[in-house]
Order: sequence, then structure tokens, then C-alpha cells
Amino acid sequence: MHKIQLHARVPEEMADLRLDQALARLFPDYSRARLSQWIKAGDILLDGQVRRPRDRVLGGEAVVVDAAIEDVNPAFVAQAIDLDIVYEDDAILVLNKPQNLVVHPGAGNVDGTLLNALLHHCSQLATLPRAGIVHRLDKNTTGLMVVAKTLEAHHHLVAAMQARQIKREYEAIVHGVMTAGGTIDEPIGRHPVDRKRMAVVASGKPAVTHYRVLKRFRMHTWVRVQLETGRTHQIRVHMAQRRYPIVGDPVYGGRMRMPPNASPELRQCLQHFSRQALHAIQLGVPHPQTGEIMQWTAALPDDMQQLINALDQDMQESG
Repeated sequence: MHKIQLHARVPEEMADLRLDQALARLFPDYSRARLSQWIKAGDILLDGQVRRPRDRVLGGEAVVVDAAIEDVNPAFVAQAIDLDIVYEDDAILVLNKPQNLVVHPGAGNVDGTLLNALLHHCSQLATLPRAGIVHRLDKNTTGLMVVAKTLEAHHHLVAAMQARQIKREYEAIVHGVMTAGGTIDEPIGRHPVDRKRMAVVASGKPAVTHYRVLKRFRMHTWVRVQLETGRTHQIRVHMAQRRYPIVGDPVYGGRMRMPPNASPELRQCLQHFSRQALHAIQLGVPHPQTGEIMQWTAALPDDMQQLINALDQDMQESG
């Protein structure tokens, strides 16, 4: 456990605020939700007394925080797994995730994950929730991710994610020829029958995906996608819901579509594309310490670039 001990006095100008609201202003490095949990657990005293999050402050009270944050599960071991780090400083780390790498240990993947690699790269991450990981990419989605290296940075990045201040853009190759770009605003939740899948369901959480066409081919489209929200499998589910499933997607991809009289090269690419053709190509993050917007780009991986080349060549040869 990572101990947190803080002392402060409620300023007079905060009089009549809820206790959790006042504490969120006093201790901006910690989320209001976390502070509320500590209040309910009795880990925060106001003038020596346990209060409720909704209780109003008068101003002038002494605040004592004596709480703890659970470290990363000690069963998670540090493992020497290569990381493609594109940026790193004292607060954050940005990496380009390869395919076939699970982000967090779970059933069937107890180790060999990005989290295990991060613990080896930077041992201090063991004191952070999920080793500083604030968002995920699916196992076979490639591209950019940001990781917090301090508790303060983790709080700021989580808050920025919730406020939709982190810009995430992806590129994908989908089945079908799109006529134009657009926005998909459809809620996503667990599939009502297959609980391992996600689906567009009325009871799901709000999910918004913006997309635009980069290039059309005979039976496929290369698209740029921007996430406004971050639901599990969001792009994959939304594209499939619009009947433009991502090439190679083993869960939502449906039937493979092959252009008539396709070249041997294209047939080879499509038949052997072993993952969803989805790559997190651009990431924009407000730096936790300076507030400066920092941006990174990760070039398309070889398999997607080869598929685009084959689709382009096929279109040219078809006349």
C-alpha cells in the first residue's frame, strides 16, 4: 500500500461547499471520487471528526488525510519485454504498442503483458493504479498510448480523459466503399447474448466516433477515425454497426470481401491479415505538469501499409 498523509485548512471562501467539493479544490492531485471514498472510509477528518461527502464546510476547519492507495497487485511481476518508447519524462511515458500484446493481465494472460513490461522499465509504477495505464488498446490494435509515471500525473491524465481533452486518432481499413465521412453516436454495452462481445444497445454507455475517408478502393476504404469517448471495442463495434467492419477483425469482421478478379498479391494480403487493421496513429495530451498540448504520431505498421499498397495496386490494375 502507498500511504497518503495530507494536512490543510479550509479557506473561508470555500464556506458552504460540500466537503468533497472543497477537498477536490484543496487537493487537486486527487480525484473527487477518490476523496469521497476516503471520506466514507473515515480516512479524512474535519476538525477531528468523520463527516459525509455531502456535509457543508464552514471555512477554517482543519483537514487531516491519512489514507492509502493500493499498489499494483504484487502477483504482477516485472518482465523484460521490449517497449517502443517514443517519449518519456518524469511525469509521462508515450509508447507505440505492437500487435499481439495484451495491455493488462487477466484471465488467460497472467503475464507477458504491457503492464509487466512497464514494471520492468520503471519500478516506481508499482505504486500507481494499473501501473499508470490510463487507457487501453486491444491486444491486436497497434499504436500510441500514454502512461502516467506519478500519482499526480495519473490523476491529471484520468481527468483529461474524462473531460475529453486527450485527442486520439486512428487509421483503419474497412470492408465496403464509404461514400463520405460522418459521426456515429450510438451507445455501446455488453452484447445481450454473447457477453464476451460488445454491441450497440440502448442500455449502453454513450459512445461517439468521428470518421473521414482517406482513400477508397474497389471494395474497401482507408479511414481516419477520431474518438470522442473511449468504450471497449468502440471503433470496431461502430464500424461493424454501419456495415463497414474492419478488415481482419476476428470478432466483428464478418465475411471477408474480395474484389472480383483480385490480384494474387491482394488475395494473399486479405486472406492472411491476422488481426484487425486498426492503428492508433496520433495522440495529443495536455502535459500533467505544464498543461502544454503535446502530440505524437506513429507511422502505420508494415502489415497495414502492405495491405494499402496491395489495394491501391489492385484498383490501378482493374482500370
